[in-house]
Amino acid sequence: MKKIKFIDLFSGLGGFRIGFENACRKLNIASECILSSEIKTHAIETYCKNFKDHNLIGDITKLETSKIPNFDILLAGFPCQSFSSAGSRRGFLDTKGTLFFEIERILKAKKPKGFILENVEGLVKHDLKDKNNKIGQTLETILKILTKIGYKVNWKLLNSKNFNLPQDRNRIFIVGIKKNKISLENFKIKKKHLKDILEKKIHQEQTEFFKLLLRKFSPKDLYGKSIKDKRGGKNNIHSWDLEIKGKISKVQKQLLNELLKQRRRKEWSVKNKVEWMDGMPLTIDQIYSFFGKPTLFDKGIEKKELKNLLDDLVKKGYVNFEHPKKIIKIKNEFGIVPKRVENFKSKKGYNIVVGKLSFEISKILDPNGVTPTLLATDMDRLAVIDNNNLRNLTINECKKLFGFPSNYKVNLNQRKAYNLFGESIAIPVVEKVAERVLQSLK
Repeated sequence: MKKIKFIDLFSGLGGFRIGFENACRKLNIASECILSSEIKTHAIETYCKNFKDHNLIGDITKLETSKIPNFDILLAGFPCQSFSSAGSRRGFLDTKGTLFFEIERILKAKKPKGFILENVEGLVKHDLKDKNNKIGQTLETILKILTKIGYKVNWKLLNSKNFNLPQDRNRIFIVGIKKNKISLENFKIKKKHLKDILEKKIHQEQTEFFKLLLRKFSPKDLYGKSIKDKRGGKNNIHSWDLEIKGKISKVQKQLLNELLKQRRRKEWSVKNKVEWMDGMPLTIDQIYSFFGKPTLFDKGIEKKELKNLLDDLVKKGYVNFEHPKKIIKIKNEFGIVPKRVENFKSKKGYNIVVGKLSFEISKILDPNGVTPTLLATDMDRLAVIDNNNLRNLTINECKKLFGFPSNYKVNLNQRKAYNLFGESIAIPVVEKVAERVLQSLK
């Protein structure tokens, strides 16, 4: 091949393009990006600063197929909110989900040599009708469409933590060319720790919440800790551990820890004759059955005293007094969707107020491990320990976590940068997948 021409759809920061061009250089293939498409203003500004030959258009849905030049490879990390566990999971019912059909439109009309697509892990089993099936109906539809167009299609979940990036980012890659199916097996595994890319002695003003955490815990004790009330375990710091909503007694803390475990047990849903959910309100009698026993305290605890402790926790906002929930089906503009509502026929009970706390940090990263999947929605709530202080990830660290080159320019404020990085792609994974595609074409 003298030169391979490609288009870069939903281009974001251009990570897909960088990975593909890296693969071309490695195989001594000249490449040219003949068209890029993006609609976010701050993504467009950053893309144009880093790629002079960008040929950038805006909304791909408004570009007529006849005006797209001929090309060899289509690259697209098509919008994933419709299939993501962090999004609505409405798939093709969502307008963002239907952007896949723009890919179908272009592939049908231009008939390039191949394509590389990327999406979230949730796409694999989205709209799963039978738990014994390997894939859901959404992915099955996508694969059938691509095959019908004339491509030999393959897909694989690939995690960036196995490609020399310290981030646990599991994504589906779908590839296709016309002559044979490309193998996506047996990539060489390379590992890296977060500490390998962290900068040192970066100053960030310590908020009151930062100071509170560091008063309650030593820096090393904070490694890998999540700050939320939804789960128990040694890796969680709860609102009551920090006494954020008000001071409570040692007994109340024990009560909350026990309630957090018990509220997930399926036996309570059976006894309450309600559908099991991940956390149910328990009546005073049910709580007394496991917390009023002398095995927990020398003399046990009276039911009246237990009720006073629980009511105090309700008053301070650590616990709700509520009916169990049930799931009903409602019809809206997206079709028939499930909704949780109170089951007024069942007795009220006490339930932990769950979820991530509305504070600056939801997780402190462990330098000896990898980051969780970095998402646009909560990157600003991740922190690292630096010089015995807490701080957020720097933009340079974000670049390294996705494999961007050091000379890549990001002249944005932290929030906008996080928003774009959280929707970006792991460049080393693209590079290895692209190598397989290009080698098959050669």
